[in-house]
Amino acid sequence: MKMKRIALILTLMLSSLLSVYAFDGRSRWITASEGQVNQPNTWIAFRCDVSLSAVPEQVRAEIAADSKYWLWINGRLAVFEGSLKRGPNPNDSYFDVVELAPYLRKGNNQIAILLWYFGKSGFSHIDSGQSGLLFSAPAIDLYSDAKWLSRIHPAYGACGDPRPNFRLSESSIRYDGSLDIGFWQTATQLDGFRASAEIGRPGDRPWNALVERPIPLWKDFGLKKVKYETRPGDSQDTLIAHLPYNMHITPQITLRDDEGGHLLQLHTDHVSGGSEPSVRAEYITRQGIQTYESLGWMNGDFIYVVLPHGLKLKSLAYRQTGYDGLPEGAFSCDDEYFNRFWQKALYTLYVNMRDTYFDCPDRERAQWWGDATILMGECFYSYSTRVHHLMRKAILELCDFQRDDDCLHSPIPGIYNQELPAQMLASVSTYGFWNYYMNTGDQETIRRAYPHVRAYLNVWGTDETGLTAERHGGWDWGDWGDHRDIRLLYAGWHYMALQSAANMADLLGLPVEAASYRSTMERVKKGYNACWDGTAYRHPGFKGDTDDRAQALAVISGIAEPDKYPQITRLLHTQKHASPYMEKYVMEALFQMGQGEYAMERCRERYGAMVNDPVHTTLYEGWGIGAEGYGGGTWNHAWSGGPLTVIAQYLMGVSPTKPGWEQFRVCPQMVAFSRASITIPTVKGLVGVSFRKKGSRSRVTITVPQGSRCEFLSAPGASPQLLGPGRHRIEMNQ
Repeated sequence: MKMKRIALILTLMLSSLLSVYAFDGRSRWITASEGQVNQPNTWIAFRCDVSLSAVPEQVRAEIAADSKYWLWINGRLAVFEGSLKRGPNPNDSYFDVVELAPYLRKGNNQIAILLWYFGKSGFSHIDSGQSGLLFSAPAIDLYSDAKWLSRIHPAYGACGDPRPNFRLSESSIRYDGSLDIGFWQTATQLDGFRASAEIGRPGDRPWNALVERPIPLWKDFGLKKVKYETRPGDSQDTLIAHLPYNMHITPQITLRDDEGGHLLQLHTDHVSGGSEPSVRAEYITRQGIQTYESLGWMNGDFIYVVLPHGLKLKSLAYRQTGYDGLPEGAFSCDDEYFNRFWQKALYTLYVNMRDTYFDCPDRERAQWWGDATILMGECFYSYSTRVHHLMRKAILELCDFQRDDDCLHSPIPGIYNQELPAQMLASVSTYGFWNYYMNTGDQETIRRAYPHVRAYLNVWGTDETGLTAERHGGWDWGDWGDHRDIRLLYAGWHYMALQSAANMADLLGLPVEAASYRSTMERVKKGYNACWDGTAYRHPGFKGDTDDRAQALAVISGIAEPDKYPQITRLLHTQKHASPYMEKYVMEALFQMGQGEYAMERCRERYGAMVNDPVHTTLYEGWGIGAEGYGGGTWNHAWSGGPLTVIAQYLMGVSPTKPGWEQFRVCPQMVAFSRASITIPTVKGLVGVSFRKKGSRSRVTITVPQGSRCEFLSAPGASPQLLGPGRHRIEMNQ
């Protein structure tokens, strides 16, 4: 065990050292030389001018910042919110690579960077304790050092209560317009700026090794003006603007104040974070006409501006930013409910992707891996393959945060270090790591992750019946809601984690290890089936109502034999304890048992409130919101989009059967709709499937991209028909 941990540490050290060398040794970590530069919510302005006799064809800049930065070159915004939250592992930091050439010119060039130092840890960030900027652009001989001028930006400060809850590393931002320092990005006279303080070299503490940013810089949709309505008040008015959907935005106001010194409030309808305070913004006016954009992103369906009387708002705008990978697939059917569900699922996915996958964008911004497993599955059927980079980042972070006792834990990165056993087993299961491999064909990531999976599964054992032995993590969560048969939930996920590990071992040429996993699987299956009481699966120590989740895991794992399906089906008509997190797996089990019609009915019933909500464009955390929800009841939990995956995989019948979509299967179960179509972005290209039913006849149309093949099955268990690249139309009798 000790040697194994040493080997893992050496691997991490090697990869980190290789990343450090991306920076030229002439660059230095710098910060402002005055004031309290390491206080939470500190903003620092940096300037450095460089003269060029000619602009090189390419100018690669490597930029590391604690915690976020904005880059202007000659007054043009080149990077909006650069840097990723720390870290790739508990010690190290990320850096960006930015191409500067399009922004440079012959002669003098003004390089300006505004740095935001969070100064506190959260559920998605590890505070280093030190503000800092590191910059290297060898092609133009420009490096961060004491020659860079800097100062703490005096206009920035923190809002008072209510402050963002402890899970968020970001602060709510107050900006005092009377302390604004003008257009410092291009000014020739830089009042208050001094030589920067050099505080370290690349690789030094507290940032340590530097790992290149593995995901794209954010997509900036640009500033857009928005109309608003006014709700008058006694001393102030509330202006409300309706956004197209729940998105990441930074609001911008342009106004006139003949006096100055007035306080404005800026927030969205999600300022409560479901139950606890999220981020918001404040602005103190100066005299005259002024424009201000609050740079800390917030999210919501509505923008609120609380405006004191006497002020004139000339315009309200917003800038949407987000992960640079948009939906490239599509789904439509003849049922408006499910079209609406699909669209809300896409919105919910996008608002939960940024530095990491996260559970919600307002209360936590935390990469809980039970959520990430479902979000990955949804993305494979809807979003650009560019999101695969975010998946790989999530996998490697989970592995590199593995504790010394070999337990995996999430959310990561961040300060939470407790294991949620069911979520951790799900992450390394056939729904997590192995599903990533089947969709991407990325063998190198599996090779990198496998030692961590093996170490984690060694933590688990079996009892005298063969069932997964009882053990407790930091939080025996399992799912929201009541009547959780925890022993069976853990055993079901354990079984699928073992299957995934066996597949990985086969892939990596480790047949002895693969056989060992499969031997343990047989023991777990025997122990699970020993809990069958003739009508349902129940652990002898469980005293609640029969758990629908435990039945679903038995089916989707392959533990339950088909002779048990009729009893399980009857039970799933009456037992409805799963939260939206686990309901996806119940729905999938119903399709696997040939009960697709009821699966869609149950989906319509259970998700109805959030799908039919006329106000909110995203899906809830629980079946209701607020007190009617779970865990605080946010309006935007992407795990609730899980049925998107089931519709794609089972109703439309599309899933990869060989890694990287080299081959895929189409076996539609044409229930609920008379017509439906789906387009899926894959690493081989777009896969298309549609069907149309009319009377006793049906037509299926399949588009197979180059480099792939399709196995078409007219029904589950039917003989497959192999289709090559191209468009195929198949006529069938019902």
